[in-house]
Amino acid sequence: MTAPPSAWITRWAHLVPAGGKVLDVAAGSGRHSAFFAGRGHAVTALDRDASALAAVSMFARTLVADLEQAPWPLTGESFDAVIVTNYLCRPLFSALIESLAPGGVLLYETFAVGNETVGRPSRPDFLLARGELLRLAEGLRIVAFEDGFLTTPERFVQRVVAVREPPATLPRRFGLEPPASPVRSVESCGSGGHE
Repeated sequence: MTAPPSAWITRWAHLVPAGGKVLDVAAGSGRHSAFFAGRGHAVTALDRDASALAAVSMFARTLVADLEQAPWPLTGESFDAVIVTNYLCRPLFSALIESLAPGGVLLYETFAVGNETVGRPSRPDFLLARGELLRLAEGLRIVAFEDGFLTTPERFVQRVVAVREPPATLPRRFGLEPPASPVRSVESCGSGGHE
């Protein structure tokens, strides 16, 4: 039986446009793919484990790819939502953001520093530094962000909901300048992976 979807993902799923295309990254056994397919979305499940994706193929397009060693397999495709849970590969972030259609939603939740005190993952490469998820999502409009400790099961996490805002065309129609870009962080991020 597939585990239930993350409460963070279900809480914010209403932001995904009805019938929109959803990309489930590092989908594993497909708990989020199943959730969004059940809501009427066209789902693409992406993972390196073909056997894990086997059950997902009944309700989603599946794509087997090594996200850490191979080029991004969905260049040129866009999605109304990109879902990532319990997975961190910092070099993928630009591809994830570029995969969002205008108005698309990034729903992301993974482990953070502090998790090494309660379990796995415990390697720093796999744990977000304080506020790092906000920096990785720079350029998107942040709708919600949490950084803290959860008790069931015990873990430290960061979670974000962020939207790729559509181009500002309305102000131009009236001879006005588009709104200023959001404040951006100047910090860079390193490489990582998952355990």
